[in-house]
Amino acid sequence: MAASGKIRAGMGGWTFEPWDTSFYPEKLSKAKQLNYASRQVPTIEVNGTYYSTFKPPTFAKWAADAPDGFVFSLKAIRFATNRRVLAEAGESVQRFLGSGVSELGDKLGPILWQFAPTKKFDEDDFGAFLKLLPEKQDGVKLRHAVEVRTDSFIVPEFVALCRRHDVAIVYADHEKYPAISDVTGDFVYARLQTGSDDEPTCYTPKALDAWAKRAKLWAEGKAPHDLPRADPASEASVEPRDVFVYFITSGKVRAPHGAMAFMERV
Repeated sequence: MAASGKIRAGMGGWTFEPWDTSFYPEKLSKAKQLNYASRQVPTIEVNGTYYSTFKPPTFAKWAADAPDGFVFSLKAIRFATNRRVLAEAGESVQRFLGSGVSELGDKLGPILWQFAPTKKFDEDDFGAFLKLLPEKQDGVKLRHAVEVRTDSFIVPEFVALCRRHDVAIVYADHEKYPAISDVTGDFVYARLQTGSDDEPTCYTPKALDAWAKRAKLWAEGKAPHDLPRADPASEASVEPRDVFVYFITSGKVRAPHGAMAFMERV
């Protein structure tokens, strides 16, 4: 067995107007941006799937545009997560997963289920939601991650629930949202959201060094001791894990450069 999982870093999406001059070569057409971006970083988190449903040919085209080994993480449709009773999300979950995501094949990375800052932890209801997440879609293996945004989730029960369902808790480096670094799935998913447009690499070189060190620990199956956890008393099994790191939101103009600088370090 490999002593370490694969570490991948990227940014959110590939179409962002400032990148036309800060990241993409001059005069590169919009139609070729994914082709270019997917050769600079090994993964991209797709945000558009959170807002609207795409069709199978679109996913197939993305897969064809990206090179072998590239991975797309998809943010799941908001209709599945932005609801009062999560247990009733079954139809939305199925509609999203059946919309053609399996067309990505081995380029399909984790599915990110993001919850609103108003959603509080309800063990029974959240557990019912996790039960709705299938292991496969059209024969393609699915990996699920959840991003929560209230401190009510900073409890051991949340960690135990996610671990039971083999679902990763997103580590959010964010000014307001809770930071939960407990490892609960067979991969790790981190969203770095406190970058700066004034910093050429989004995060400072010192901060990138620190995040690269943490990613290597995660990949080896260990846990960084300098990040907060919801259940410090329980440990995940020590086994190699793939690690996904995304430079998102703050410092978005420099996000691709942050991901590239991070990859140089790992």
